[in-house]
Amino acid sequence: MCRGVARLVIKLLHGIYQLRTELTVRRSVLHKTPNYLIEVPVQPHLPKSLLDLGVITKEGGLEVGIRPDIVGQAVLRPSSLRARRAFLGSGFIANPRGDFHFEITVEVRVPSPTGLVALLADKGIKARIMQRRSSYMVYLKSGNAILEFLAFVGAHQCALRLEQERVVKSVRNDVNRMTNAEIANQAKSSSAAVDQLFAIRTVLEAHGMENLPPALQEFIRLRVSFPDASIKELGERANPPLSKSAVYHRIRRIEQLAREAANRKG
Repeated sequence: MCRGVARLVIKLLHGIYQLRTELTVRRSVLHKTPNYLIEVPVQPHLPKSLLDLGVITKEGGLEVGIRPDIVGQAVLRPSSLRARRAFLGSGFIANPRGDFHFEITVEVRVPSPTGLVALLADKGIKARIMQRRSSYMVYLKSGNAILEFLAFVGAHQCALRLEQERVVKSVRNDVNRMTNAEIANQAKSSSAAVDQLFAIRTVLEAHGMENLPPALQEFIRLRVSFPDASIKELGERANPPLSKSAVYHRIRRIEQLAREAANRKG
């Protein structure tokens, strides 16, 4: 379990049941984070405390599920308490700034992984099971599914923070996509402009400026004067302004003349 849950469990065990505890800190190889293992040694108050907590039955066996008499809040149904207990005991949520990932590791038969998946499915939350050595992992990969789980177990503040991070992540991704698209367009325009300048030089060497039609002369002056300008910007600088289609027509004519001149040289 995480540090906050471990601190709460120890505080409650000490304050309510006066139980002695032993804490062991282990580092998770998978998540690179510390895990806190709380052991409660055998002591006089232990059996009575476990019975009161609903861990064992009056006969001394393991209690399966949650007894109705220990459900303190009507809004927290036994199913949501079971899911919350499983998550607090061995759950993990990755930082939402990266990929969305949620998992609960099940190392014992109660709660069973299939039981947890069925419980979540009843609430419309689709979870999957993956075996990891001797344990099982119940996991969610969808941001919506993780939000639904947090709301289901009453972790509304966590759900709100996750939603805020998700919004920030979405905006950041949109900005990155727009920036990458703009950079790609600029690179494409720059490469096209260089090709046009080479074609212009070939045409001028073959024909001279004075022998070209006025429309081509105007385009050549604009492209040479504004080598970094886009097709749209060149059209706006023309007198009178030209549409992108009209500018493209002049470019194609220049490229055609350049190919003809190159073929004559060859």
